[in-house]
Amino acid sequence: MTAPTPPTPPFRDPHLPFAKRIDDLLSRLTLEERTGALHQFTPAVERLGIAAFRTGQEALHGVAWMGPATVFPQAVGLGATWNPELVRRVGEAVSRETRAMRARDERVGLNVWAPTVNLLRHPLWGRNEEGYSEDPRLTSAIATAYTRGLRGDHPVYWRTAPVLKHWLAHNNETARDTTSGSVRPRVLHEYDLRAFRDAVEAGAVAGVMPAYNLVNGRPNHVSPYLREQLRTWTEEELLVCSDAGAPSNLVDSEHYFDTHEEAVAASLRAGVDSFTDHGTDSSVIVGRLEGALRQGLLTEAEIDGAVRRQLSVRFRLGEFDPGADPYGGGGNTGGAGAPRAEGGADEHAFDTPEHRALAQEAAEQAVVLLKNDGLLPLAPAHTRVAVVGLLADECKLDWYSGTLIHRSTPLEGLYERFGAERVEFAEGVDRVLLKTSAGAFLHVPPAPDTPEAARGAEGALDPALLAGRTDLAPLTAGPEGTELALADWGEGVLTLRAPDGRYLSVAEDGYLRASADQPGGWVVQETFRLEPHGGGHLLRHMGTGLPVQVAADGVKVAPESAAAPESTAAGQDAAAGQDAAAGAGPEVFELIVTEHGEEAVARAAARADAVVVVAGNDPHINGRETEDRTTLRLPAQQELLLRSARAANPNTVLALVSAYPYAVDPTDLPAMLWTAHGGQAAGTALARVLAGDVSPAGRLPQTWYADDADLPGLLDYDVIGSRQTYLYFGGTPLFPFGHGLSYAAFAYGGLTAQSEEQGVHVSFTVTNTGAVTADEVVQLYTRAVDPSVPRPLRELVAHRRLSLAPGETAGITFELPLSAFAFWDVAVGRWRVEPGRYELLAGASSADVRQRTTLTLDGEPAVPRAVLEHGLDAAGFDEQSGTEIVDRTKESGDAVTPVVGQEGELVFRRCNFGNGAREVTVEVSGEGTVELSLDDGPVLAGLSPSAPASGPYEYVALGAPLASPGAPVATAGVHEVRLRLRGALRLARVGFSA
Repeated sequence: MTAPTPPTPPFRDPHLPFAKRIDDLLSRLTLEERTGALHQFTPAVERLGIAAFRTGQEALHGVAWMGPATVFPQAVGLGATWNPELVRRVGEAVSRETRAMRARDERVGLNVWAPTVNLLRHPLWGRNEEGYSEDPRLTSAIATAYTRGLRGDHPVYWRTAPVLKHWLAHNNETARDTTSGSVRPRVLHEYDLRAFRDAVEAGAVAGVMPAYNLVNGRPNHVSPYLREQLRTWTEEELLVCSDAGAPSNLVDSEHYFDTHEEAVAASLRAGVDSFTDHGTDSSVIVGRLEGALRQGLLTEAEIDGAVRRQLSVRFRLGEFDPGADPYGGGGNTGGAGAPRAEGGADEHAFDTPEHRALAQEAAEQAVVLLKNDGLLPLAPAHTRVAVVGLLADECKLDWYSGTLIHRSTPLEGLYERFGAERVEFAEGVDRVLLKTSAGAFLHVPPAPDTPEAARGAEGALDPALLAGRTDLAPLTAGPEGTELALADWGEGVLTLRAPDGRYLSVAEDGYLRASADQPGGWVVQETFRLEPHGGGHLLRHMGTGLPVQVAADGVKVAPESAAAPESTAAGQDAAAGQDAAAGAGPEVFELIVTEHGEEAVARAAARADAVVVVAGNDPHINGRETEDRTTLRLPAQQELLLRSARAANPNTVLALVSAYPYAVDPTDLPAMLWTAHGGQAAGTALARVLAGDVSPAGRLPQTWYADDADLPGLLDYDVIGSRQTYLYFGGTPLFPFGHGLSYAAFAYGGLTAQSEEQGVHVSFTVTNTGAVTADEVVQLYTRAVDPSVPRPLRELVAHRRLSLAPGETAGITFELPLSAFAFWDVAVGRWRVEPGRYELLAGASSADVRQRTTLTLDGEPAVPRAVLEHGLDAAGFDEQSGTEIVDRTKESGDAVTPVVGQEGELVFRRCNFGNGAREVTVEVSGEGTVELSLDDGPVLAGLSPSAPASGPYEYVALGAPLASPGAPVATAGVHEVRLRLRGALRLARVGFSA
């Protein structure tokens, strides 16, 4: 007799709603299994036939870290396309390749950690390359498009599950795990939250990742906004994945909690569902969670809530429905009644001709023409071109790139388009020899003939753990020196490259080898400094911080005990030289320059009809994750190359290839372009734009400032108060937000705006008045004409990229919701459309306005603050000086404190005291003084705690009279309240009583 087939458990039944299936599965999991599911690497539950699962697959502009994949332009380059439909197609291609790669490598995850929607508030942020724009609406439009492509079009199942990074207000790498941004309510709602909210509400987001930094004194991994904001925007279960190591930071570096059990409990209660910590070893985090349960810091119900959200993602990814998942096997094989999606075998498309063409299209659309006095486009059949510069023959990758399958540099692109016989190349590096104090020269041994795999080609769950090569012979010192290519990337950071293209690098054993195809890695091992020392230089390796020495068994970094002193006093220099000569200490090298890079550039430029100087950054050096930039200036060596080229040939084009803006004076340049690192097709795209095959139509996604002096402090997150981004910056930028030129010309006309019940209908026309077919990016801005509070100078509300043939006219219409005109009113704690006149501005950039009109909106009149009924939250100020917002408690709420060493002031406008208040109360902690005055009058009350509180969260209520009994009440009516704060004091609230 055959045993009966056991019934299918409900969680395996594809006809049941996901919620019921998750309930069933949760009920079958033990507490140990549920707790184990909260680490990034969730183990399999074999007794239920459930596979292991991991959160997190980097996919910012292609599948990253897991080996060869199609590499698209950096995110900031995708933002520069201003083309959501293009970016949606890029996201779709990335998700298909993710599925294809997972089919042959189970390490590839489907919960993709992309895109980054942090706003590009400050151009010195090291991770500028990862964001889309400084504008929240443009960012959300591009992010929404990318997530829709990543998600797929099936109504039930998702191709991949995108997670937005990094919640919240994260724009600094300097001390990123211990610094706090002071984000006032208006900036929070109008700026930082907006990009996240619009993307989440669009319905293609699976979750978010909190950032390393703190906001208003509280780490983002215990942010109350996860509950109060994020999870109110959608009915979908959103998965919150911690950033790597951030849960441990709550104790180890931030010292926000005393124990790790408290930290994981607080994170989970705040909304974190998956802990990325201690790599693949889940035992540490699971042990902390179990400890928190034993101590009563967590409940099983809270554990279950987090597991439920993770399971929701897994169900949507089709893990439990292999027969119905339309993406799992390259098509839908489900039974009758199963939802179906468009597509088929192409669901596992990988490195297809379509993907290659899309990578080129994206790279072409990302190119921004900044200036053109008629030099461009070049005529390929009649122009001899010199292409020069450190990036002229480079196709650079960044930390979140995959391994290149195809590669195109600017030089290769120009060879292909103009013909190799019409193109001359000069890299512009200095050619140098390094001579030891003993008279020998550094020598690079020949490498074996076997081809070298590119770094990361084999894939890695954590590429930070990839080790350097030790299979090659280390450098030696001898009579025959090797000429090295020295590139100075700014701030004294150098790379040295052997003649065969290998970069000098230091592996774990400390020896110096020519072993790297490119600089890279979490800690870059291919960068050095030359430090003056005596009559020569120490060669200091940046990755280890140690100087180089010459030993009998090869060249290596000196051990700590042998490191040369910082001082360069003559006696110490002599001692260092003696030690080096004996092989016991750091070597003092003589730098012999055999060819100056600027001379080679000048020679090539003089022989050409036109020069293309390709300058910019290496994404792993001077501005990257963990490292902010210090200046907008182009590195000095590249400035020198540019000047040399321009002096030799006035027909010089500057092509900036970079992850961020530069401050470069374009006055003497007839043409200038910018593109982000454009992925595998970058060189082909740039060459086609230079040749006029493509009319450039990229637009700047952020303001390019003219000088470092125009920038606020990196940690100043108050875009309103410090007048940041195009929204508030009142100076003259080098190039404005939205700027970008074309080989065609466009005329705008007929702008009308009509106010309707639900919004505003806007229409106008755009005509291509040029001689070539070209794209135009139509931009529509609004401005409140006479606002009662500081409002943006202009604010992007809509845009569209369209292609027009010569003479063609297109009608443009936008339907703007009334919310597009709203601001966050701190007086009432919500959005409000202010009555009055609004200007609508249509044009080609935030500064190039071609048409304008004005309309009047009824809006909602302002109401004075009812301070007798509601009091004042300290962080709800209208204006401030010398203060910062901090955490009121570790769980929620804000307080305000003076900046250390300063007197702070808070201003609250239009406060209605009715018939007057006789007493004021304040909630404060710490020690110091709060002084209250009205308008510009005298101090009416001063309040100071009699004794300092035991901790920053121990608040006391203090009261003081505003009027004597029987005396007239001076506070009657509507007034401006001014509060002055002194000392180490936190102010949470102010109350008034009649």
